[in-house]
Amino acid sequence: MMAVTRGFVGRRAADSSRVPPGQYVTKGFPVLSAGPTPYTPLDAWDFTIRGAVEHPVSWSWTEFQELPRQKFTVDIHCVTKWTKLDVPWSGVSLDTFLDTVPTQAAYALAFSDGGYTTNVPLADLRGGKAWVVDEYDGRPLDPEHGGPARLLVPHLYFWKSAKWIRGLDLRTADQPGFWEMFGYHNYGDPWKEQRYYGD
Repeated sequence: MMAVTRGFVGRRAADSSRVPPGQYVTKGFPVLSAGPTPYTPLDAWDFTIRGAVEHPVSWSWTEFQELPRQKFTVDIHCVTKWTKLDVPWSGVSLDTFLDTVPTQAAYALAFSDGGYTTNVPLADLRGGKAWVVDEYDGRPLDPEHGGPARLLVPHLYFWKSAKWIRGLDLRTADQPGFWEMFGYHNYGDPWKEQRYYGD
């Protein structure tokens, strides 16, 4: 069952060109999770790319911190209809990871601590479209928001931005993840209101 906690602190009008259909803008940062919040010690954390690759590749927390980083600001859109504008993040582009791992895969199944998974076409993770982020608004990412690190795919609904990310399982065929198996849309484009299966 989804837990909903702090963050719903009001709605405001915004530029409609930035807010997908059916969404409202919030100033807060709502916390929604499918289960309890895992707390992973940094010395036990790694990020792994496995599956349709010659050899799995992993980065420890220390190695992750040494990769080229980006600071950027994007809008995020939750399937529960809130949108948060101008959200500042810092992290590592998924291109940095994927460029080191040759593959014929067309899909990725992101996997996280706590057993959460979500599927994303590999094309949506390349080309500067997705990151592994560990800072929000200039501070380390709180566990409630997916820390120590989460996937960030801002052009899709926010459930695709898996909290507590631990890696990608690259695949030649698509496989639905946690929410997709429970009836959420397989792709999740907010501008097409792809919330649920059949949308």
